[in-house]
Amino acid sequence: MRGYASILSNFAVHKIQNNKNKSIYVRPLSMESKTIRLFFIDAMRAWAILMMLQGHFVDGLLDNAFRDSGSAIYSVWKYFRGITAPVFFTVSGFIFTYLLIRNAQSATPNLRIRKGIKRGLQLVFIGYLLRINLSGLLKGQIYEATYLVDVLHIIGLSILGVITVYLLTQRLKYFVFPTVLLGISLTLFLTEPIYANYTFGFLPDFLANYFTRANGSVFTIIPWFGYASFGAFMAVLFYKFRELKNLYPLAISLSLTIGVLLLLFSSPFFAWISETRGIELFNRVALNNYLFIRLGDVLIVFAVFMMTRNLWQQNLILKIGQNTLSIYVIHFIILYGSFTGLGLYRFYNHGLAPNIVIPGAILFMALCTFLALLYSKYQKYLQGVAQQSFVEIKSFTETIGINLQRQLRILRYKALKK
Repeated sequence: MRGYASILSNFAVHKIQNNKNKSIYVRPLSMESKTIRLFFIDAMRAWAILMMLQGHFVDGLLDNAFRDSGSAIYSVWKYFRGITAPVFFTVSGFIFTYLLIRNAQSATPNLRIRKGIKRGLQLVFIGYLLRINLSGLLKGQIYEATYLVDVLHIIGLSILGVITVYLLTQRLKYFVFPTVLLGISLTLFLTEPIYANYTFGFLPDFLANYFTRANGSVFTIIPWFGYASFGAFMAVLFYKFRELKNLYPLAISLSLTIGVLLLLFSSPFFAWISETRGIELFNRVALNNYLFIRLGDVLIVFAVFMMTRNLWQQNLILKIGQNTLSIYVIHFIILYGSFTGLGLYRFYNHGLAPNIVIPGAILFMALCTFLALLYSKYQKYLQGVAQQSFVEIKSFTETIGINLQRQLRILRYKALKK
């Protein structure tokens, strides 16, 4: 019923009187921003997080003896696993930027910016929190792994990066914002051979980890911010032409065409430029062209989900897409043992056969999703309990402190009296 109400409200009309005292009917301009929801984006988020769950589970627990590059099944799995992170970063940039520019048309344009800054910092904080080992803290130690950078850090910084670009360009022509975003993506991807092996040794490790994988970081802001900025670029175009009658057919055609071109012809294209222009950088890009090839994969995934967008409006799929952070946190705790170190990875690291890993991955996805949706259902209640517990603990500690001070004064008084 909510879906039908949303559709009908988009065609709602208001009766007003014109200057000739005749009744006319108009559709409110603000109705557009309230009713449009890109269901295919939530579906892509759901698909990406589930792919990430099974990818981490299989990669972490599958015995090395079964990692056969000659196996068609393993090769296909490995290739599709490589699509997950680019899709996730691109979709994150798309969603945030779409909401950012949509809110810019409202009466409170800075609300989304404030929320975005808060969200970006929150993701970075949670990223560090998940890597803390409580037993180490109790010993007064913070292990080096705590400072490694992962998905949440990069998404958080990417949100802050998009906000920065937006603030620097918002007073300029409309096309400057998307042009800068696209320029960032192309620059990061084309110059990757220059900085790929640079260790940034002049920086402290916790900062260098954002730029190099030499210390063990899983992802780095360069080049992965390029996918988020490209998603932001797509969001600007999508919002700009949101009222276009043939928006989806055009978007699908462009995504498929550009995606296939990047996938099949980007490497030969860069090699040709290098050969004809004598630019060695393009030859190095062609020899390790994973960034543009993965961008092609991302665009094809976008096209597929847009083509099948009417299939993704089921409530469960949308809820999964809207609770990706909770799912990610829960999977990190169960698989990698955040806080305690007692995760599945510790006990079964590269030690399980496929007949256990495959059903285990399915159960793992189901369990993490179930727990995240359960948390979402009782989130307000749990937050209330946590807040009340914090208040009670604070009151209890303050009472103890007051009593201790009182006892100390009594002891001091008795000592002086003697």
